Amino acid sequence: MNMNTPKAPWFKYFGDIPKTLEYPEGSMYEAIKYAYDNHLNENGYKNPAYELQGKKTSYPEFFNKIDRIARAFQAIGIEKGDCVTICMPNAPQGIDAFYALNRISAVPAMIHPLSAPGEIKFYVTHTHSKAVLVLDLFYEKVLDALKDVDYEVKVIVAHIKDELPFPLNMLYPLTVKDKPAPIPKDSKKIIDWKEFLAGGKTIKELPTEFPKKDDTAVILFSGGTTGTSKGIELTNLNMNALGYEVAAGAGFSMKDLRMFSVMPLFHGFGLGVGIHTALVNAATCILIPQFTIKTYAKDVKKYKPNVIVGVPTLFEALLRSDGFDGADLSFLKGVFCGGDSLSIELKKKVDTFLKEHNAPVQIREGYGTTECVTASCLTPHDFFREGSIGIPFPDNYYQIVDPNTDKEVPYGTEGEICIMSPTVMKGYLNNKAETASTLRTHEDGNVWLHTGDLGVMDEDGFIYYKQRLKRLIIVSGVNVYPSQVENTIDAHPDVLLSCAIGIPDPYKMHKVKAFVVLRPGVEPSDKIKEEILEHCRQNISRYAMPREIEFRNELPKTLVGKVAYRQLEEEEEAKAKAAAEAE
Repeated sequence: MNMNTPKAPWFKYFGDIPKTLEYPEGSMYEAIKYAYDNHLNENGYKNPAYELQGKKTSYPEFFNKIDRIARAFQAIGIEKGDCVTICMPNAPQGIDAFYALNRISAVPAMIHPLSAPGEIKFYVTHTHSKAVLVLDLFYEKVLDALKDVDYEVKVIVAHIKDELPFPLNMLYPLTVKDKPAPIPKDSKKIIDWKEFLAGGKTIKELPTEFPKKDDTAVILFSGGTTGTSKGIELTNLNMNALGYEVAAGAGFSMKDLRMFSVMPLFHGFGLGVGIHTALVNAATCILIPQFTIKTYAKDVKKYKPNVIVGVPTLFEALLRSDGFDGADLSFLKGVFCGGDSLSIELKKKVDTFLKEHNAPVQIREGYGTTECVTASCLTPHDFFREGSIGIPFPDNYYQIVDPNTDKEVPYGTEGEICIMSPTVMKGYLNNKAETASTLRTHEDGNVWLHTGDLGVMDEDGFIYYKQRLKRLIIVSGVNVYPSQVENTIDAHPDVLLSCAIGIPDPYKMHKVKAFVVLRPGVEPSDKIKEEILEHCRQNISRYAMPREIEFRNELPKTLVGKVAYRQLEEEEEAKAKAAAEAE
């Protein structure tokens, strides 16, 4: 990296991990091909690229599918630089299409299949997508979203049953509650998957030139529960660097690795770690199109993944499932959590669970943003510091700065987390102002990604995430961190999950309200409520004390599985408004 090298006190914990890495100069597709060819030359390589419900796709088959789909995209007019929206779960067609577009220098934009029509319209028009790939269950919604779009967008409809092994492919239609509508035969706009592939036979040659490392490889959309989503342009280097950094920082060999790919394709964590990191290291992805508590334990026991990645709510579900009773999880090499803050108490509960099930690992928390694909730091495999989100990956540098001045603050002082890394985005699509606000040149001459998160770095370089800059509860002028309240409540043995928010108060501006989910079989009671409050009195300031506690069976989640705290805030705002109008 061309830069004035910032201080990096965490290097002393790297051990055998190199401080800097060499990255591919070309495309994502080429990086996977290179990894496979290298493994093949070593010992003849038989591990599949991915498997779905036991149906395995070898690497040669994977590359053949990529080429077939690349030709099919060319046949419908997709050219270099064109964008295609992929609205798919973790199914083979979505992954094959993602790399097929990269193969021909086109750009996939990844979106959630459960997106509302209005959101889909925004994503398609913002990226000026020429086509949308969608699962049959959702294609009518896509058509609804496109009805007011003033240019032609082709809709390619895929069927998950086409990728299932026999007899599941025959039985699948019988298990689906909401049957997809039949695909019209005479539509010029809608193309069934088989018809789409057949069209590619007219294309005899694929491009011999591949995308460059700094070309846009994918567009992901910023998360969050408020505001307009921003299209995040990530390059081939961004994606490939992530795959190399994760492999270097993992603390175990990626050889013959089996990745439990349960996080969704539209999410930086799911796409970047769950899929691309595995493939760029010639590992195997175990595709899980839909996560449910009921099937989670069954799939883990059946497919024996070495690595599980997920958000805190996924691991909360792991604790809730009785399907792991007596299970031996000794095959696990890595259990990684990101995407949201992992409370100290939830970590302790997951670690206890793993130990009880013979797993030789503990859960390791990482941190990052979609603007740098996903994780850029990780708890070391051999050193844990309570409350820390770890140390940066190779070639990743962190600064904690004063949000008002961008000047670096001393160790142990809270400020905004800033990141410099080869995974940092190209910018926000068609949004120079937001890009300039987020990617800023500091006085050291380097460009830093401003995350909008508050954190602390200690003298050894360990990073501590505090909170989103905007997710503060200000009580009588005092900053209260919801995560601190949640950690304290989660320590109660009967508590599974909690979320703290600020609600209006006429005297203090805000007061703290906590929503609490109890463990299965535990009934809400005044006794438990008082125990929680007493524990809070012992561990947090009076400003942070919950003034209200509401028990719930579950908490609302965002599309990526985070607790949707904004939804809870909006519910409370609506209640307050209704009460005021009634007076």
